[in-house]
Amino acid sequence: MNICVFLSAADLDDRYTRPAREFAELLGRGGHTLVWGGSESGLMKVVADGVHEAGGRLMGVSVDFLADRARTVTAPDEMVVAKDLAERKALLLAKADAVVIMVGGTGTLDEATEILELKKHGKTTMPVVLLNSAGFYDGLKEQFRRMEDEGFLPVPLTDLVFFAEEPLGAVAYLEESQGVE
Repeated sequence: MNICVFLSAADLDDRYTRPAREFAELLGRGGHTLVWGGSESGLMKVVADGVHEAGGRLMGVSVDFLADRARTVTAPDEMVVAKDLAERKALLLAKADAVVIMVGGTGTLDEATEILELKKHGKTTMPVVLLNSAGFYDGLKEQFRRMEDEGFLPVPLTDLVFFAEEPLGAVAYLEESQGVE
């Protein structure tokens, strides 16, 4: 499976890096491909290193103004550089079979809402997981539930996103949803 991961390029403490490393190992050992923002820094680097070290493939999509921070890859891994953030998001999603939203800032939130909006309108059926490491997205989860309860979502929240508290649950959900044994 090609699994797109939206996440931070910031250097973060262990409560976020530990589950990120665990998730990356599970992806790599499962033979999956990481589709990610291509950065060689912060949490993005932690996940890319973990997937690579565990035997998975890397498919990066950097953006022109951040190309100097992109990871250098060799075949069979791949790196492309988009002209802007909109093209980057489109390429990331076009290369993906599934999406995992990990901890991040405004860029990650932008990417997350885009894929959820596409799902809401039936423009994609790929599974989306929100990995809630250290309760980072507890407030967002509550907001999504309020949106559902008050009629702002035309489809059930469970049809849009699966909330996973641990990496194993995230990967198990993705593999089950795609029929991977």
